[in-house]
Amino acid sequence: MRVVCSIAGSDSSAGAGIQADLKSITANGAYAATVITAVTAQNTLGVQGAWPLPLDAVRQQIASVFEDLDVAGVKTGMLGGSDMIELVASEIQRRRSPFVVVDPVMISKTGFPLLAEDAASTLRRKLLPLATLITPNVHEAEALTGLSISTVDDAQQAGELLVEAGASAALVKGGHLKGAPATDVLVTTDSTQLFPGEWINHRHTHGTGCTYASAIAARLARGEVLHEAIGNAKEYVTEAIRGGLDIGHGVGPTDHFWMTRRD
Repeated sequence: MRVVCSIAGSDSSAGAGIQADLKSITANGAYAATVITAVTAQNTLGVQGAWPLPLDAVRQQIASVFEDLDVAGVKTGMLGGSDMIELVASEIQRRRSPFVVVDPVMISKTGFPLLAEDAASTLRRKLLPLATLITPNVHEAEALTGLSISTVDDAQQAGELLVEAGASAALVKGGHLKGAPATDVLVTTDSTQLFPGEWINHRHTHGTGCTYASAIAARLARGEVLHEAIGNAKEYVTEAIRGGLDIGHGVGPTDHFWMTRRD
């Protein structure tokens, strides 16, 4: 059983964040260890509050996981601010994780900011050079590159800039692309690959980004090569969206264990 350590914030409604990572990593065949960077009060209607944990608490969690478990790789999510990014980047670099999947969480689906305004540049400088893969959506890619993105060509250009900035590979997710919705664009140092998908007009998509990145991390931990891990994770998250759960009074979560409820 390969171990993936998720370093991210907690979602009290369990649709996104650490809780989504736990479910997605498990559903994709790996074991999830966790380091919580922040606690949020949120539900299907939105985020009501967010509080970062002390840096020492995060540092000790990382030490506890890495000094006991054989960690096959790391997935990062909500980091909140520059100090947290610098700490996490330093710890990842010191502990030489075999791979790092960076989900650059910046804003909730309902518009609540989850990354300080001045922290995007810190993420670029400190975490991008450690990223085996960064998985921004269109809005996050725009914030990290300064580009306006609406087409596949725009997404490719953004991915190229992220790779130039230090990431080994960038997967610009196409949920908001015009003309090619659900087409994700993978850029590496030597190639570009498109991952077309089925556009599912479903309301309940809370936690999709966390779920997708964690599924990729689990697949990488199991030994799949990058394009294979992305393809299999995309198939998984597509079905999770199709089975989105109508719970609460707002945007419900994807169904991480859809396979257990189908004949």
